[in-house]
Amino acid sequence: MNLYLRYFDKETLVTSVDEAINFLADIDEVGMNAALEADIREYVASDVYYPKRYKVRPRVYFIIIKTEAQSMQDFKDKKAVRSAVGNPKERNASPALMKLNEERFGWYECELDFKRVLMVPGTGKFQYRDTHFVVQLKGTSGQDCYNRIVEHLRERVDERSQFPSAKGKNFHFTYLGMAK
Repeated sequence: MNLYLRYFDKETLVTSVDEAINFLADIDEVGMNAALEADIREYVASDVYYPKRYKVRPRVYFIIIKTEAQSMQDFKDKKAVRSAVGNPKERNASPALMKLNEERFGWYECELDFKRVLMVPGTGKFQYRDTHFVVQLKGTSGQDCYNRIVEHLRERVDERSQFPSAKGKNFHFTYLGMAK
C-alpha cells in the first residue's frame, strides 16, 4: 500500500507512513506536530480507503490517498484504482435501481407519496397536500408499476399535482407473487 500526498503543487507518492510524515514536515505551512503525526499513522493503519484531507488553515487542505500504484505515472493514469466486484454495468447501478428494473411478472403492492393539489373550500384557493396512495396491481417490474400508477393518477387529479421519482424514497413496492 502506497500513499499519495498533495499540498497545492507539491505532491509525492511514498511507500511508508514515515516518508509521508517527512514530506509533510518539510512543508512549513502544514505545521507537523505529534497529534497530526498520530492521526496520519492511525489513518494509514486503518481499513479506510477513501481519501483523507487535513485542514491547514481555513479553506486550505492537504490530502492523503491510499493507492496500489507503484509509480506516480501509474497513479496519474488511474491504473491502481480499487474497483468493485462484478461487471461494469452492475458496478455503476445501485441495488435499489437494479431491483426497480428487475423483470418479474406478477402482483405488486406499491406505495406512492405525492403532492396533490386540492381546493380549500372556505377560501377557494388551492394548496398542495401530501397524499399517500397504496395499490395492488399486476406488472412486469417496479418501474412498470410506477409508470402505470402515475398514468392512472394523472387522469384523476389536478394536473399541477407533483409526483416523485420512482428512484426516490417516496415510492416503495413489494413483489407479492404470481397468484393473488
